[in-house]
Amino acid sequence: MNTDPKNIIDSEYSDIMQQSYIDYAMSVIISRAIPDIRDGLKPVQRRTLYDMGELGLRSDRPYRKCARIVGDTMGKYHPHGDSSIYDSLVVMAQDFKKGRTLVDGHGNFGSIEGDGAAAMRYTEARLEPVTEEAFLRDLDKDTVDFVPNFDETEKEPEVLPVKIPNFLVNGSEGIAVGMATSAPTHNLKEVIEAEKAYLDDPDITTEGLMHYLKGPDFPTGGIITNASDLPGIYENGVGKIKIRGRVTEEKGKNGRKNLVITEIPYTMIGAGIGKFMSDVIDLVESRKTTDIIDISNQSSKEGIRIVIECRKDSDTDNLKNLLYTKTKLEDTFGVNMLAVHDGRPETMGLKAIFSAHTAFLYEINTRKYTNLLEKEEKRSEIQEGLIKATDLIDLIIETLRGSRDRATVMRCLTTGDTKGIRFRSKVSEKEAQNFNFTENQAQAILDMRLAKLIGLELEALLKEHDETLKAIKKYKDLLAKPASMKKAISGELDEIAEKYGQERRTEITDAAAAVFTAKPVEEMDVYFVMDRFGYARTIDTSTYERNRETIEGDEAAFRSVFLTKNTGRIGIFTNTGMLHIIRVMDLPMTKLRDKGVPIDNLSKYDSSKENFVYIDDLDNIVNAKLLFVSRQAMMKLVEGSEFDVMTKRTVAATSLGDGDELFRVKAYDEENDRQVLLQTEGGFFIRFAISEIPEKKKGAVGVRGMKLGNGDRLEELYFMNFADERVIEYKGKQMALTHVKLSKRDGKGTKVRV
Repeated sequence: MNTDPKNIIDSEYSDIMQQSYIDYAMSVIISRAIPDIRDGLKPVQRRTLYDMGELGLRSDRPYRKCARIVGDTMGKYHPHGDSSIYDSLVVMAQDFKKGRTLVDGHGNFGSIEGDGAAAMRYTEARLEPVTEEAFLRDLDKDTVDFVPNFDETEKEPEVLPVKIPNFLVNGSEGIAVGMATSAPTHNLKEVIEAEKAYLDDPDITTEGLMHYLKGPDFPTGGIITNASDLPGIYENGVGKIKIRGRVTEEKGKNGRKNLVITEIPYTMIGAGIGKFMSDVIDLVESRKTTDIIDISNQSSKEGIRIVIECRKDSDTDNLKNLLYTKTKLEDTFGVNMLAVHDGRPETMGLKAIFSAHTAFLYEINTRKYTNLLEKEEKRSEIQEGLIKATDLIDLIIETLRGSRDRATVMRCLTTGDTKGIRFRSKVSEKEAQNFNFTENQAQAILDMRLAKLIGLELEALLKEHDETLKAIKKYKDLLAKPASMKKAISGELDEIAEKYGQERRTEITDAAAAVFTAKPVEEMDVYFVMDRFGYARTIDTSTYERNRETIEGDEAAFRSVFLTKNTGRIGIFTNTGMLHIIRVMDLPMTKLRDKGVPIDNLSKYDSSKENFVYIDDLDNIVNAKLLFVSRQAMMKLVEGSEFDVMTKRTVAATSLGDGDELFRVKAYDEENDRQVLLQTEGGFFIRFAISEIPEKKKGAVGVRGMKLGNGDRLEELYFMNFADERVIEYKGKQMALTHVKLSKRDGKGTKVRV
């Protein structure tokens, strides 16, 4: 190994890491995640479409298994795994995601409601007609550069010669390293009209372009509600589009009203529909509205249809606003029109996009017509030679019969050299010396069939030559005059718009912000009910009164029951020292034996880590003085007003030492709670006056009520009055609490043996 110091390169590690990261980031940006502004395609999309073209999967041919397409694309052009290729293929075939689908899928390609596509071995695909005509047609005319594939065994196009601004028509979504692209879909007709306007006037403003391109046109329809923001978005390429679903009102059964959603925001595609229905159900269960009776998804292949059944007297306009404000029926689409331009990622406004694409159109058309001109000129050369040869056919045949080999004939036809050729007469030889055909003409003459000498064939050749001369004139005119080229490009765009254009689906307007006016809630008494599993609900007072004995006798099903207001709040203290607050309005009003909802769903309470210690109406808590006791016998009194929090749903109720947990919280009753008796797991008892427990803030740990032995902790506590003759059962025997002598706080207590 050569260890000569002269051969060691000294580099800063941070510089190497920085450069490596930049190289990696640019590779992801250029080679995977961000589309090229010229064809609006990411590499995986471009390679998939090119491979389908190479496989001959035209729109008028049978479908081919997607597994074949994916395998061929991966093996030849895109060595990044089959799932990315198939996912890309599926998206290009989904008409609810693309403005114009590029792949014609056959089989299960997923649904707007979030159902995934079937495995690639089951589905089939072929190209859409628009893909053939506007994306792949001119690949054989040297319109774009071809580059080696990953292992240099194949060639692939650097970019497809796309004739439409596909970046706008089909939009794009992608996440790269440190950046992302999010471009909405647009209407093909409008995009083409705007591009033609830019061709006519490159100095046109963004507002001028928007005279033709009104705004995004999502395949799911919907209503864009901030039209006045669109000029700024299209000027800078960045912004937020507000979009609503379309809601209509229909007559329902029994005089009821139905709100029917027929179009959804583009952002709701997939699981968003199920989430929307779940959110509507939550609005009903939480009593945000009482106007909704039922919701059903009646969507089919014909389109979206979500029916919300409402009460007869419901305010449907106010209910619409509730849906807009509390669900994804109104959502925001973030626009960031980032694309690769001249090899670099760039956020582009509308005018910059058209500028880049029209420049690309001029480039590919210039290359196309240059290529066609060369072919027509070569064809004209051969045609002129054949026409000339028909007048000299007898002499040419005599030359052929008198020659020994093909090379001799070629030399004679191109240069007039008759050496080595036997002619019938000197006259023929002298005439042959005047031959001056080009090599291409001479080759065509030698390849010519005798059938060309038929009169009709000769006439066809003369007619074909006239057409060739017209084509040459046309191509030269296109290449020499920018106005002619512009006219040709516009003509192609018009043809595509006429064949594949669609009517606009998304409405654009400036709508007022949705404002929901909640109906005033009539305050009433209800009973909070929670079972031992933490499922809570409320029941009305009449239900409670009718079933009082059942409720009081079934402690498992009715672990915690107390009177509260339907407008009130419930405070839940847990062993971790936290206070969770839930609104009574969030609890469902149920029948007596209904299950209710888990407290976990209504607060940050975690039943896997926490246990209930004390539950009560928050007003009762705030107006009381609370006694806190921990397992390690730390005690304090806290004014309930410290827990009067209006905005927070979870607060720390107390501080705890290491390994300690909150054991008991009790509303302090000054009349009856005069003494407290603590019992430990080790069998120690201590009784002292509650007046020895100081009042502290909620953030304090408190004072020690009893000195515990190693590993010992509180097992039970009892509150007593001075004359309380309370008897408890301890280890199977009766024991009067007054037998434990009254002492001071923070003692070791008395060991009770039974």
